[in-house]
Amino acid sequence: MARGPVTATRDDYRDAGVDTDAADEGLARLTRRIAATWPPAGALGAVKLPIGYFANVVDVHGHGIAISTDGVGSKTMIATMLGKYDTVGIDCVAMNVNDVVCVGATPVSLVDYIAVDKADAGMLDAISIGLVEGARRAGVSISGGETAQLPDIVHGFDLAGTAIGHVALDRILVGADVRAGDAVIGIASNGVHSNGFSLVRRVFLKEQQVPLSHRFNDLDATLGEELLRSTHIYVKEALDLLSVMPVKALAHITSDGFLNLTRVKADVGYVLDALPEPPPIFSLIKRLGEVDDSNMFAVFNMGIGFCAVVDENDADRAVAILSGHGKRAWRIGHATADPSRRVHLPQYGLVGQGKHFRKG
Repeated sequence: MARGPVTATRDDYRDAGVDTDAADEGLARLTRRIAATWPPAGALGAVKLPIGYFANVVDVHGHGIAISTDGVGSKTMIATMLGKYDTVGIDCVAMNVNDVVCVGATPVSLVDYIAVDKADAGMLDAISIGLVEGARRAGVSISGGETAQLPDIVHGFDLAGTAIGHVALDRILVGADVRAGDAVIGIASNGVHSNGFSLVRRVFLKEQQVPLSHRFNDLDATLGEELLRSTHIYVKEALDLLSVMPVKALAHITSDGFLNLTRVKADVGYVLDALPEPPPIFSLIKRLGEVDDSNMFAVFNMGIGFCAVVDENDADRAVAILSGHGKRAWRIGHATADPSRRVHLPQYGLVGQGKHFRKG
């Protein structure tokens, strides 16, 4: 598809208080500094990947140890408003193990970090219920953690984690072999997951002032219950696929949406021309917040929480395998030869590059 004129749109996520461009500028500076700590190649703890993949891998006496860290974000504010804390632990596990498996690693263990304004035994116990359930779904242990009381910094609570996994050093997956024509398989999300909640809260709670107890006709639950649906964990599907066929790349679809597919080594773009209809929660956000498609696809997963890139000849088999764990999967598009790393969404007339989608 030829790229058309750029149409200026407001940046709803930045207006909601999250400036991804400024974050990237700061991250670039941070990356340059922390790379100076890396041991030389062959040394204990040698870092195997540049920063920018879903996880990194360090060499520990010939063993590849994958590591990633992430948090639940402002979804915790919804949990606090509802006084319901027993699902966000699943989100914490999911956000980390889903990233670790993207480099071809088997997740092994996780440590959590809970920051609170005031310790509450009931709340901490409920959070632990979710953490344990998330660990069960991912097949990992929780080997430790930290709880900090920070009343001058935290209002409510914050929840984050760090996961490690194991991958053979010659089996690290970074998308180096993705080629034009390779099939992109998408696995269904479970709603908003754990990204975009600053925009979600702006639309529902600030602009529309909808109570979390409200039940929209479009939804099969109250708004609060819908927003607290736990992030799907895709570890079993991904490991199953890795065990039976050559997988070109894996991508966790979080913030930046389908632009996460470009976090591969190969100079490729994508045409996603068979996307399923997004779940109703996304239509509500779009309509009530007057959020255009370019912002929706840059902020949310839009119904696809995880993707695998495989050879076209393996596409049907990959769909069957990925559908065998209780979630729907579809062939949603294909890779293209594109050094500019653009993502085309023909159904919506959008072209994405970097962190933004535009009409094109």
